[in-house]
Order: sequence, then structure tokens, then C-alpha cells
Amino acid sequence: MSARDKFHYAVKQGLEKEGWVITHDPLRIEFGEEDKISIDLGAEKLIAAEKYEQKIAVEVKSFLSDSAIFDFHLALGQFLNYRLVLEETEPERLLYLAVPLEAYESFFYRDLPQASIRRYQIKLIIYDSRNEVIIKWIN
Repeated sequence: MSARDKFHYAVKQGLEKEGWVITHDPLRIEFGEEDKISIDLGAEKLIAAEKYEQKIAVEVKSFLSDSAIFDFHLALGQFLNYRLVLEETEPERLLYLAVPLEAYESFFYRDLPQASIRRYQIKLIIYDSRNEVIIKWIN
């Protein structure tokens, strides 16, 4: 079992405040005969205006180590592997990387994270860990 991120519950609360129903905590998926992954959260939301159900998976990251670039490398690798697995097993579910507001404002404006986000089309959720709210969705 993977360790939960420090801000796991803040993101979970933020999603629920926006009307998402947490369906998996964590979302476990088997891939092939030997590999299993655990994405932090699986959630669904009924979009009443369009009458369809939207499904997401959310990998929560804190970015609390001494090196934001190290945290980013880990998060990016994990995100890309999880997205590959989801594309094969649950293609209707979109994967998001949840990032705290402080890390977004202090690190994600840099050239390397910006280039990586564009190149790999990373969907982000920016959250406020103190108030347990989602600040921004970046698709």
C-alpha cells in the first residue's frame, strides 16, 4: 500500500466541496499480470446540464521536500505511468495532478515545469491545503 500524501484529505475535502463524489480512495488498477498501481483518489461528478457523468483520478502531491525539481521529477514520472495505465483500462477517466498553491506559485511558473506541462499535457488541480478548497483547474 502506498503512503498517503500529507495533503490527501485537503484535496479530498476540496473535491467534495465542489460536488465530486469520491468513489475510490485509493483507485487501484491492475495492469498486465504483475503490475498494480494506486492513484490517490477516484471521483465522479454528474454534470446535470449535459446529463453525463465525468470521471477523474487525482494524484495528490505536496512538494514539501528541499528540492521542488526532485519532487516534480517524481510526480511527472508517476503521472505519466498512471495516465498510460488509465488510457488502457479506464479511458473515460481523466487524470489530474493535484499541486498545492504555494508550490504552483513558487515553482510551476519556471520554464522547465511549464514546458513539461505543455509537452505532456498535464492536467492540474491547484489546491489550498489550509482551507481545503480547490483554487483552480488547469486542463
